[in-house]
Amino acid sequence: MGQWMKARRRLMPAVALAGLLACLATGLAACGEDDEGAPGNAKLDLTIGDSVPLSGELSDFGAAGDKAAKIAVDDVIDPAIEDADADNEVDLLTEDNESDPKGAVEAARRMVDDGASCITGAWGPAETLSTFQSVSSEKGVLQITPATTSDELTGLDDPEHLLARTAPPASLQGPSLADYIEQELGGAEDVTVNVGARNDAYGTAIAGAFTTAWEEKGGTVGEEIIYDSEQPDYESEADKITTGKPDAFVIIDFPETYGKLAERLVETKKFDSTKTFATDALAASDLPQTAGEKATEGLRGIAPGAPDEGRLAKAFQELWKRSEIEPEVGRTTFDAQNFDAVILCYLSAVAAGSTNGVEMASELAEITAPPGEPFTWEQLPEAIKALQEGTDIDYEGASGQIDMDEGGDPTAGVYAVYRYSGGALDIFDEVPVAPKVGE
Repeated sequence: MGQWMKARRRLMPAVALAGLLACLATGLAACGEDDEGAPGNAKLDLTIGDSVPLSGELSDFGAAGDKAAKIAVDDVIDPAIEDADADNEVDLLTEDNESDPKGAVEAARRMVDDGASCITGAWGPAETLSTFQSVSSEKGVLQITPATTSDELTGLDDPEHLLARTAPPASLQGPSLADYIEQELGGAEDVTVNVGARNDAYGTAIAGAFTTAWEEKGGTVGEEIIYDSEQPDYESEADKITTGKPDAFVIIDFPETYGKLAERLVETKKFDSTKTFATDALAASDLPQTAGEKATEGLRGIAPGAPDEGRLAKAFQELWKRSEIEPEVGRTTFDAQNFDAVILCYLSAVAAGSTNGVEMASELAEITAPPGEPFTWEQLPEAIKALQEGTDIDYEGASGQIDMDEGGDPTAGVYAVYRYSGGALDIFDEVPVAPKVGE
């Protein structure tokens, strides 16, 4: 079975017990739900499976993602259940998806076999899609990825809406990156950018969305090089990426592959990391060590983030610091999104009055977007009670507003702005999620 933990909360509070005695006294027919269609204080035994990359290409993000999920259950859901006098139990199962499609499918199957009806993960696009196609869609399991931004998830054949995400899709990251580069370079008109991207659902989707947005601003994409992430050498690709005299470079890649490409980029003597912009997957704390100082110093980019200003942002940071769970693990990209994914697994079950994945999925979008009474993760006990009464809610998470559409895509949020300075990753600003091009 994999690594696992349990949040033990099976409660028959005094309120529920009194209600049961009243039922027996007045007849069971009098004991329906308070509001027609409301789930009431349904007894829920929910198992959430957390598929995280504790090894492999995306392992830089695994430990923080794992900690975020555990904080969500132990430090937020667990106390909220008690405060709300809810007859609920939530178990969290954690499995390493190995940053690999096969590993992710095997991890998901183990968790589903152990009772999971909601899975958070996977993180890479291939792992997420493989999990959905081989496990979630077949077993009727709700799946919420905190990190997969690929547009392949949008419009997927998913009639029961079982696949969703808490990170904004590539169709939003591309325009948001274009906005940020325009801001940094003082405009886009007649500015030439060369793009290098890995040849998979992640790289090609963001490259396409960025190119469309950049050209709409009046900018020029001089070279767009799509490369195989498995090849042994990148000399030819590096030469093409540095062709001409671009005003900036855009790299869309994972840390392991960029480490190989970076060596060749530096060798061209035409590459300048201070003129380079990147996407979320390169926001990895050890990138200066794996790719080298000359390929990272001054490199800037954006990644799905959590608001860095306001009371909620400070509250989540304090929650992270004071938690006794793995105190040595610091925050990184997608931790807030995984925290929110776990919370949403639970809230969707409360809204449905059921731990059936299909029934939970039917409630997910509605509880994350307006209209609805706003509730933050700090107000989880109140959110539970509202859902039990049949009230529509609008959950605001650690990653900010989510506003999920019917297809499971967030339409709101922020991107954190990062850069490498002095050999360290520095998150120093944030930008709003840009609308899709044409909207």
